Formats: sequence, structure tokens, C-alpha cells
Amino acid sequence: MEQFERARLDAYFARIAETFAPTESPSSFLVTHLLPERPSFVRSVGTVSRLRAVLPKPKSIDPAARREIEKTTQCDALSRELFENASSTVDYFESRAGGEAVVLCDVGGYFAPTLDELCDRFSGRILGVVEDTENGHKRYAERDKLPCPVVSVARSPLKDPEDFLVGQSVVFSTEALMRNRGDILHGRPALVIGFGKLGSSIARLLHAKGVQVTVHDIDPVRRTQALSQGFTVARDRDAALHGAGLVLCATGAVSLRGEDFASLRNGAYVATVTSSEDELDLDALPDVYQRTPNGEHVTRYQTTGHYFYLLNGGNAVNFLHGASVGPFIFLVQAEILAGLQMLTREDIGNGMHEVDAADRATIAATWLSYFNR
Repeated sequence: MEQFERARLDAYFARIAETFAPTESPSSFLVTHLLPERPSFVRSVGTVSRLRAVLPKPKSIDPAARREIEKTTQCDALSRELFENASSTVDYFESRAGGEAVVLCDVGGYFAPTLDELCDRFSGRILGVVEDTENGHKRYAERDKLPCPVVSVARSPLKDPEDFLVGQSVVFSTEALMRNRGDILHGRPALVIGFGKLGSSIARLLHAKGVQVTVHDIDPVRRTQALSQGFTVARDRDAALHGAGLVLCATGAVSLRGEDFASLRNGAYVATVTSSEDELDLDALPDVYQRTPNGEHVTRYQTTGHYFYLLNGGNAVNFLHGASVGPFIFLVQAEILAGLQMLTREDIGNGMHEVDAADRATIAATWLSYFNR
């Protein structure tokens, strides 16, 4: 990033932080993709709160960005297991922010498994969670009763540009890895599993490249949407897997279980838009499959009479090429700051919430003044 671009980004976040500064700053914990431009956002979180720890998503850490963050803020290793045990979860937060009012900024529902116990046993007070992703939104929303407020930005209209551009980056990275092996998209039917914001973006972009696209989604409403947009909708999921030369998983949940991999046709490529631990049940793949590197960031899975290729170890394929969506990501990050401010108010109850439309308009107007040049 050029120096003037960084200065503009810092000025933008300074304005956003000033606009959404809480009356009293809470402590905070931040789960984030630690990409090259991310320090400006992290600093803004530290401006509106007492940032006790940054927890970088393990598959998307830029070393230079991490070094910059570690000059001022603790960076802790993140995994799904970290917050699955109630006692260790409570111990972690006691060691970092015991007795304090805390906001949790999440990307993917990491805090969801032990949130009840944390709210009940923590010596301070959990003010709530700000969740960034659809996957995380579902993890919190599917609970019968939430012990604190959760502000979700996953379905915000300010996230629409990011979702479209993430879909574009997924297609770009998938094609790049295939071309590295001498393969191309054309002539290879694609199956897109999941027709939400990301899945629909991927399907449209593949179609624009002349690829034959079939869609599968468990939601009948999304299946009708896919049909209305001209896509073939799979009636038989196993048959669709068998016929696809490229499978792109975009559900935010488990798309392929152990028994599903046997249905893939020989030589099929598999790619995902999120972590392998969320999208693929690779641990349940039969042990008869041998795993061997087959080109950069491509793994060949082979057993007698059957083989397929997994891209980037099953992790989000677009992170191989930076996963950049340009300045549009700063809209979403600003809404996270607005969500943090919401959680410091006394009038917000337990349950799922969204940022007010007026605050979204303020964010959009501010963003336009800095980046529509």
C-alpha cells in the first residue's frame, strides 16, 4: 500500500472511530483476517475500545501486518478448540480482561460454543458479540436463547460489494491453480454448493466465463432463485457430484462429508470459500486415500480407481492471492465499529440485532467522501 493510500485509510478510520466512539470504552477481543491493510482497522478498534487481544484467523496472516500489530497489541493463536471448553474459555478471558466489560468481535462464530458459560461465569460482563460472517451468524442465530446481544453485519447491504468481489477472487484463484497444472475451466462442468451471496456470485462469474454451472442448495427458496437466474438446479446431489469437473463449496457449513468424496468424478477439482474445518469433513475421508502434492497448493487424493484434486488444502482458495476486495471491505469494518458502539448501550436486549439503517447511511457517505475519487 502506498504511503498516501495508508494515510487516507487512517484518516477514514479516524473519522469512523470519532463517529461511533462509545460514551465509555469497553474492553474488546478481535478475531480478524490479518491481511496487509488490516492494521488500520485494528488501530481503530483500539481507539474505540481497550483492545485486549487480536486473534488472527490462522490461514490468513500477513507476517508484516502481524509484526505491526504486535508492537502495541497482544496477538493470540486462534483455533476452534480454543473456545470449545467452558473452563479454558473463562480462564482465557479472566487472564486478559478479568472484571471488565467486554465486547467480542467475531469472524465465524468462534465464541459461540461456550458463550453461555462465559456470560455466566466471567468475573466481568460480556456486553455482546459483533459477528461478521454468514457462517458465524448462523452459529449464533440457531441457538434457542442467546445470553447476550449479538450484532450481525453478515447480511448488511454494506457487505454486498464484498460478497460479490470475494466470489470473483474465488473464481480467479481457482482458475489460476488449475492453469498452473495445464487445466482450464472451459469444458469442465461446475457444481456450486450453496447459493447464498457468495455462491450466487461464484455461479454468475463462472457462467460469464462460459462454464456450465449446476447449483445445489438445501434451501428451496434459493433453488428457485437459481432456476430463475438460468442455472441448472441439482435434483440428485450425488449425481451432480459425479458429473462435475469442478466443485466449489460455499455454504459456510459442511458441504462435503467423508462419504461424498467417493461420488466425485475422476480428476475433479474441489475448492472452498472458507476454512476446511467448516466446509469439508476431510477427517472422515476413508484412510485408503493417499494424499500427495500435485503442483503448487494442489493435493491429489487417490485410491484404487479413483482420484480428485483439493485446492489449498481445503481452505479458502482466494487467500492464496491476497483475497483483496479493495476499499469496499472498509465499509464492513466501519459497520463492525458501529456494532461495537451499539453493544455499549443499555437499551439493547439479548438476541440478534443489526446496525441501524441511519448508521449504515452515515458509513456509506463517509466512505464515499474518502474513496469515490
